[in-house]
Amino acid sequence: MKALRSAARTARETPRRLADTTFRSLRVRNYRLFFIGNTVSVIGTWMQRVAQDWLVYSITGDGVALGISAALQFGPMLLFSTVGGGIADRFDRRRVMIGTQIVQALLALALGLLVVTGAETLTLVYAVTLLLGLVSVVDFPARQSFVGDVVPRTDYVNAQSLNSTIHNAGRLIGPAIAGVLIAVAGVGPAFLINAASFAAVIAGLVKMRPGEMVTRARPKGRVKALDGVRFVLADPRLRGCMIIILIVGLFGQNFRVVLPLLSSETFHGGPERYGYLTASMGLGAVAGALWVASRDSMNGRFMLLGTFALAGTNLLVGLAPSVYVAYLAMVGLGFANICVNTAGRVLLMLHSPEEMHGRVLAVHGFVFVGSTPFGGPLLGWVCEALGPRAGMEVAAGTAVVAAALAAPALFRDRVAVREVQPSLAGESG
Repeated sequence: MKALRSAARTARETPRRLADTTFRSLRVRNYRLFFIGNTVSVIGTWMQRVAQDWLVYSITGDGVALGISAALQFGPMLLFSTVGGGIADRFDRRRVMIGTQIVQALLALALGLLVVTGAETLTLVYAVTLLLGLVSVVDFPARQSFVGDVVPRTDYVNAQSLNSTIHNAGRLIGPAIAGVLIAVAGVGPAFLINAASFAAVIAGLVKMRPGEMVTRARPKGRVKALDGVRFVLADPRLRGCMIIILIVGLFGQNFRVVLPLLSSETFHGGPERYGYLTASMGLGAVAGALWVASRDSMNGRFMLLGTFALAGTNLLVGLAPSVYVAYLAMVGLGFANICVNTAGRVLLMLHSPEEMHGRVLAVHGFVFVGSTPFGGPLLGWVCEALGPRAGMEVAAGTAVVAAALAAPALFRDRVAVREVQPSLAGESG
C-alpha cells in the first residue's frame, strides 16, 4: 500500500515539478504569449522552408542551386548583422519584432501568390529569398535577445531551451505537413499558410504588457556596430563558442542542402521522404530542448560534449544502410544539434552584460547564419561530386575538429550559471 500511495503522490507531483523546472518560464505572462504565438508561426515557417527548397530543386534539379538559395537567404547576415544587433540593443525589441514579422508575412504571401498563379521563376524565388535574408538581419538578434526582456537572468537557460523547443516542434510538425501538402496540392499552399501563421506571433507581441517587461540596461552613448565583435574576441570562452558555431555552421548544419539530395538520390524518395527526414530531426531536437530546459546549469564542457555527439550522429546518418535507420539517426542528430545550439546562445548571454546582448547575439548570427553562404554551395558541390552521404561525413569530421580547437577555452568553463530557485517573475501575470 505504501508503494501505491508513493506512486500516486509522485504522479500528482510530476506536473508541478515540470512547471517548476522544465516549463517554469511559461509562468511569465509575456513570455507565455510569445511562446504560444511563435509556436504557430514557426510551424508555418518550416512548411515554407521545405516548400521553398523543393520548389528550387524542382525548377533546377541541382544541389548547387539549393546552396545558392540558402546563401541568398542567409548571406545578408555577413554584411549587416552588426547593424541589426545595434538596433536590437538600442530600440524596443518587441516593436522591432512586430515590424519584422509583418514584413515576413507579406513576403510569404507574395511567394505563395507567384506559385499559385504560375508566375514563379528561379529569379523571383531568389529575389524573395534575398529579401527574407535582409529582414532576418534585424529579426534574428532581436528575437534571440528578447529572452532578456521577459525573464530574469536565472531563467536564461530555461527560456532559451523552450525557444529551441518551439523551433524544433515546428521542424517536427511543419515539414511532415508540408511533405504531404506538396505531394497533394503543390508548394503554393504551404507559402500561403505560412503567411497566415504570422498573425499568431504578431497578436502575441501586441498583447504583451510593457510594464511587466524585465528592466534592462540600455547602451550608453553611441552604439558602434563592431562593439559585439570586440567583446567576443576579448573573452576566451566566447571565442571558443564561436569556433564551434563557425565550423559546425559551415559544414554541419546545412541540412537544407543535403537532405533533399539524400531523400531523392540516396533513398529514392520524394518530398514526403524529405519531410520525414526533417521531421525526425525535429523530434530529436524537441526531446533535446526539453532535456536542456530541465537543467539547472550550463557550461562550456556541456557544449564540447554536444559537439562530439553531433559528429557521431552525422556519421551515423551518412552510413545508414536504409532510410529507416536514417530516420532513427536523424532523431539523435536533432538531439545533439539542439544541445550545441542552445548551449552556444546561453553561454553568450551569460558571459555578456545585458546592454550587449543584441550585439553579441548578432555576432552569433553573423557566424552561425552567415556561414551558410559559404558552407551551403560548398556542401552542395561535395554532394554533387561525391554523393549526399559524403556531405554528412564531412559534417561529422569537421565537428570533431571544431571541438578539438575549442577545448582549451571551454573545458575550463565548468559552471556558467546555477539556477538555485525558480523565477518568480511570472506570478503577477
